[in-house]
Amino acid sequence: MMPPTTAYALTMLAAGIGIPILAALNAGLGTRLGSPVAAAAILFVVALGTTLLILALKGVPSLAVVITAPKHLFLAGLLVAFYILSITFIAPKFGVGNAVFFVLLGQLVSAALIDHFGLFGARISPLSLTRSAGIALMAAGVFLTQQA
Repeated sequence: MMPPTTAYALTMLAAGIGIPILAALNAGLGTRLGSPVAAAAILFVVALGTTLLILALKGVPSLAVVITAPKHLFLAGLLVAFYILSITFIAPKFGVGNAVFFVLLGQLVSAALIDHFGLFGARISPLSLTRSAGIALMAAGVFLTQQA
């Protein structure tokens, strides 16, 4: 049996692998349709159908629980829409690698701040000098992958 942390790491690795694939596929669809917004809408319809299927299999939370959730937590949907729309529009013009490079850079900075301050209920993981150096090294590595 695999330790939970290994399963978590592999799942997130798969999610990370999927992000540039998603960007390339949806950018291609947006170009083919002549409408990045239409491509994003189609992506969301497919994602909604997939999510509803999994929700039906796993069980639906009560409406009371959903209604009482803090409203700011629903802003995540806006961030997903922003990401999908921006990557679908920009990747064909800027390149998938360049677009994802800046997404990764933003993720590194944002994740470090969220963890450092424990924002949105995240587990606090202080931004030490060692952690800062690691993040800088990751950012440099991502940057180097985009050099010709």
